[in-house]
Amino acid sequence: MAVVEEFDIKELDEANNVELTDEQLETGSKGQLIKLAGQLRDRRNDLNQMASERASKRDDLNAKTREKVDEAQEHREQRDELNEQVQEHKESRNQLNAEANELFDKVDEMKGDLDMDDGKGLEELKEEIEQLEFRQQTEVLSTEDERELIEKIENKREQYQQKKDKVDDSGELEELVEEAEEVRSEASQHHQKVTELADKAQEHHNQMIEAYREADDIRDKADEMHELFVQAQEAADRHHEDFVRVQKRLRELDKQEEAERKDERAEKREEAKAEAEEIYQKFKEGETLDTEDLMKLQKTGLL
Repeated sequence: MAVVEEFDIKELDEANNVELTDEQLETGSKGQLIKLAGQLRDRRNDLNQMASERASKRDDLNAKTREKVDEAQEHREQRDELNEQVQEHKESRNQLNAEANELFDKVDEMKGDLDMDDGKGLEELKEEIEQLEFRQQTEVLSTEDERELIEKIENKREQYQQKKDKVDDSGELEELVEEAEEVRSEASQHHQKVTELADKAQEHHNQMIEAYREADDIRDKADEMHELFVQAQEAADRHHEDFVRVQKRLRELDKQEEAERKDERAEKREEAKAEAEEIYQKFKEGETLDTEDLMKLQKTGLL
């Protein structure tokens, strides 16, 4: 597993495990069982150490998972807050654009009211003048036709100037145009904020997604490490249980040996007592006893 290599965790080598069979437990000598108990104890301790290391790494990974989840949640909160601001600026922008449209409609209406009887606006008159001037510059005309064209141009220019002067003299129109442009400018500022905030919100959204993805990856590694921990802990528990079984068997053997020694001592006392009684009987019959016989009688309390 990749997580094992990343944290340099030793693999659990099954070959190093110590096996205990019922036959070994029942028929093994005390010396063999003592040796086996030591092997089980040492392997149990190694496995417990291995399980502890894996539990520590698992806990570290779980802590990092929580950190990534917290980081993702922070990005989520910032994204949501920015989206709320985006919505607020959108509403303001739309409202201001609606106000600006109304003002520009009034401007157009007022400009229409200021037009001459022919109903032509400044832009239309300007375009007609440019077309007549272009014709004058590009066409070959007779003197009479050119004079008529020049008079026509002059008339159009006069109409244009009169209309322009009339429009320019209207301070109310200028104020209305200025107000409309200011409102439109303010709407544009809100639109710019919408764009900026939406970009920031998207950045936090992307960072949130990435943090959640990293949290999932780390959580998967933590789960793998937990499986390795369980593997080592279960093996350690089995070795401990077998160690306890061997210890129990050794205590049983100790009790058996103690019982056998006790029986042996009792048997020897009975033998010594029988021998002493035999010696005492000889003493009563007048036989002469040596020092060893006297000591045997003293030990048994017959002398």
